Amino acid sequence: MQVISRKFRWFLLALTMGASTLVHAQGKLGFDRNDYPGDAALRAAKSRFAFTGYWLNNPPGETGNTWVGKRTTIRGMGYGFLILWNGKRDAQIKAAAKRGVKPEQLGKREGTAAVAAAKREGFPAGAVIFVDLEEGGRLLEEQRAYALGWTEAVAAAGYTPGAYCSGQPVDEGGGVHITTAEDISTWVKKLKLHEVVLWVCQYTCAPAGPAPGCVLNAPRLSDSGTPNATVWQFAQSPRRPENTASCAKTYATDGECYVPEMPGVHVDLNVSNSPDPSRGR
Repeated sequence: MQVISRKFRWFLLALTMGASTLVHAQGKLGFDRNDYPGDAALRAAKSRFAFTGYWLNNPPGETGNTWVGKRTTIRGMGYGFLILWNGKRDAQIKAAAKRGVKPEQLGKREGTAAVAAAKREGFPAGAVIFVDLEEGGRLLEEQRAYALGWTEAVAAAGYTPGAYCSGQPVDEGGGVHITTAEDISTWVKKLKLHEVVLWVCQYTCAPAGPAPGCVLNAPRLSDSGTPNATVWQFAQSPRRPENTASCAKTYATDGECYVPEMPGVHVDLNVSNSPDPSRGR
């Protein structure tokens, strides 16, 4: 019985170690950036990354989109996707309202356009399309109407709506803290809308936040601070000094995040438990 018990203990230990290894192995590293890095750079980085961002329209601050027409090439290299649509900011939503276009109407119009772009690029029905919501904190009424109009239009067209949004808590006073991700989830549940897949941005480094900085070992998705997140962007280029002072040394001296396989090409780093978070292959 002594021998059997010892063997059984070793068996339990092996199972525990195996489970830990499995959980760690599930974290897949990916990146996103505004500009397409080039075929050669992307091919070189495949040993590092499982998935990449893919813009359907002009990225923030850009006048063109260099990702258009690259899906087949990227898929051929074995990458998964984070499919992105650059959403409207609050000032743009308000400007449209002054022209007679209501926020929800604008969101539906853009959600429909996002689906049309996804189809042109060859992404399959059911793929997750993320609307890029750059402004954090609790959504203003017009922002919420736009965002949920967008997500509902995407769902109605046979694709899966997602949102790239802030997972960084904003202090509203009186002990109340809110993230954009929490706010979206609350309203989706309250209004009984289609589920929205969350890609959260939380790059505040310890001890104030969970982010490790510009590191190439994928952190655990569960450490993002958003329990229902599918993707966590944990490092951003350029870094924000007020959020990353404690991990500044993990970034380059110019404040950007680089990987050895793509010298001179700065990236944002992401982790997901899926090698293809948008199911875009």
